[in-house]
Amino acid sequence: MRRIRAYLNAKFVVAALVILASGAIYMASLPKSDAVSLGVCTYYSSKTYKTVVGARGTGCCGSVINWGVTSAYKKCETLRCTDQICPF
Repeated sequence: MRRIRAYLNAKFVVAALVILASGAIYMASLPKSDAVSLGVCTYYSSKTYKTVVGARGTGCCGSVINWGVTSAYKKCETLRCTDQICPF
């Protein structure tokens, strides 16, 4: 009986290792975004910078951000896209 349990435990460990290795290989094969800096600008209605009226730029994985209107009052930020998995 002891040998049977040891055999079943060994099979379970091998199966678990195969599943974990397969998952790691799958995750490593998914496309990742480039580690680049992308910019997004947010536009405001006045110099108080309280009411957002639009945004323009490029997000991680190449997504386009383009909504609302532009104005003279804007704040831009840099997005650092590192180690993101892109759904391509």
